[in-house]
Amino acid sequence: MTVALITAAGVGSRFGTAVPKQFLTVNNKPIIIYTLEKFQQYPGIDAILVTCLEGWEPILKAYANQYCITKLKWVVTGGKTGQESIKKGIDVLHEQCSEDTIVLVHDGNRALVSDDIISDAIVTCREKGNAVAVIPCQEVIVQTNDQKTSNTYLIRENLKRTQTPHVFYLKDMIWAHEMAEKQSISDAAATCDLMMRLGKTIYFSIGSEKNIKITTPVDVEIFQALLSEKEE
Repeated sequence: MTVALITAAGVGSRFGTAVPKQFLTVNNKPIIIYTLEKFQQYPGIDAILVTCLEGWEPILKAYANQYCITKLKWVVTGGKTGQESIKKGIDVLHEQCSEDTIVLVHDGNRALVSDDIISDAIVTCREKGNAVAVIPCQEVIVQTNDQKTSNTYLIRENLKRTQTPHVFYLKDMIWAHEMAEKQSISDAAATCDLMMRLGKTIYFSIGSEKNIKITTPVDVEIFQALLSEKEE
């Protein structure tokens, strides 16, 4: 079985709006629905779980019904952090699915994920044991200690920018969150971060510059432009 675990529990503080970013509408459709449609339409995904911002669960279910997201099987109230939200989703999958289930953790506001990205992530996980979508660093990266100056740069050829999906077997994610509790790790920025802290090697799958994470109003403008390009 292959399950998409979509994280949609953020409050969207950088937008400064009452509506969380994942529920903002673009071209009369909520951003979260664009994301869910990608996994609904991909034949290799058997089911979808969404970790949702508290209080927005009925709205998410209504949207899913309106847009025929029939693969949505579970809506789980998210936690205070991304790590906590993912753990809540994993706890549900632990009860409902076998431990050899492949789980794709994906940002609910990363709505332009492509079939190629999903496919390569699943294939890489099956071959290597896990997969994290990445893209190269094109810019010069500098290191700063005072947030104002730098005299140190990092070799960009040795750097990758991670995106989602992050793909792991359910049994490994159960183990990781159990170990995180034992070691008092509560601030992992992403699943790949947690796995590496616990000593795991991650394997790269393909990402894309178009697989943007919508976190600011400028990102919405870029998203709209990419949608228009796709339609044309």
